[in-house]
Amino acid sequence: MTTAEAAPERTEPSTLAGEREMLEGWLDYHRETLALKCSGLDEKQLKEACVPPSDLTLLGLVRHMAEVERGWFRNRLADERAAPLYCTDADPDGDLHPGEADTWEEAYTTWRAEIARARELAAPRSLDDLGEGPPSRHTGDPYNLRWIYTHMIEEYARHNGHADLLRERIDGTTGD
Repeated sequence: MTTAEAAPERTEPSTLAGEREMLEGWLDYHRETLALKCSGLDEKQLKEACVPPSDLTLLGLVRHMAEVERGWFRNRLADERAAPLYCTDADPDGDLHPGEADTWEEAYTTWRAEIARARELAAPRSLDDLGEGPPSRHTGDPYNLRWIYTHMIEEYARHNGHADLLRERIDGTTGD
């Protein structure tokens, strides 16, 4: 039985940072918050959908965030056209539906690889640089890196709220 590793280090973002350092600091803070919510749990707990009627699980949230990192940085920012990791035509929300054979080790490794690639793609760009991938389906406008960072912070913050509820139901652990 695999267990999510011990609690990761989480650094509070600087209160005096410039814009880019602030955005990257908050994004990293939220990435580590999700890892923290999963730490110390076994495979069964990570796959437990314990907030009915939702079928969300902590493992599913990590897989989802791997897809989100991939979609925004690799596909929207860099136009790599990277194929989905877990989603299929048959199950467009496949990231959120891990099966019996899916493991924490694979999901965590994949998620961390997508984070590393996101950092690599963002590093040489300015916050004003426009994404090379598809524009907004709502406005037709391209996304700049600043917008992508802000959206990613929002995405993690929302799902970390879900993770808070799941973790509390699994073993009573609460906290920010």
